[in-house]
Amino acid sequence: MPAHAAIIMDGNGRWAEQRGLERRAGHQEGARRVRDIAAACIDHGVAVLTIYAFSTENWDRPVDEVSFLMDLIPERLEAERSTIFEQRVRVRVLGEVETLPLIDRVAVQDIVRQTAHHDALDLNIAFNYGGRAEIMRALRKLIREGVHPDDVTESLISSAMYTAGQPDPDLLIRTGGDQRSSNFLVWQSIYSEFYFTPTLWPDFTRAEFERALADFATRRRRFGRVPAAAQVSGASVDG
Repeated sequence: MPAHAAIIMDGNGRWAEQRGLERRAGHQEGARRVRDIAAACIDHGVAVLTIYAFSTENWDRPVDEVSFLMDLIPERLEAERSTIFEQRVRVRVLGEVETLPLIDRVAVQDIVRQTAHHDALDLNIAFNYGGRAEIMRALRKLIREGVHPDDVTESLISSAMYTAGQPDPDLLIRTGGDQRSSNFLVWQSIYSEFYFTPTLWPDFTRAEFERALADFATRRRRFGRVPAAAQVSGASVDG
């Protein structure tokens, strides 16, 4: 099993449009889907689940949709509060929380603080998040701390990222059919195994997630190295 699974939850709008519904109906159904996937992670021993809820680019969407999404995450966290505490899920937020509307910021920060001692699953919610922005934030942090350029290492940069202390994602799933990373976990995903599915996120069931886990189990992960028993006849990047 992957220690860390990450999901780009794509297809909410298309799911709603196919049913003649407003886009917000797709976002609502998609938000409910997280509960089942989080439960599956706990059952299968996946320690960290990161979901891409709202990117820095999503601010360019229609104002009413953005406003709805700003309220949706805190509302769903409150609605799932009892489940979060019963299952001992620790909620973390990756992204510029400081720029969110005050009421949403307080609600998110409260659940993060109240679940800090939970240990069954780390649920990272990438909210107002961008991978490149995260790297810039980490580098600025190191500069402010007076780190000398010669002392900068990969592990030091990793320690300044939102995911500090967590394993990098082993498996990155994207629903909805598109095959790109969309500025998600740019630093952390360099050796993630990607799994693309045409299934729209609101239709991504526990069974679909388990198919992704089964596919991951068949992958041969080399991290750029050649297996010791292999005969090396030439150079390659990762094969």
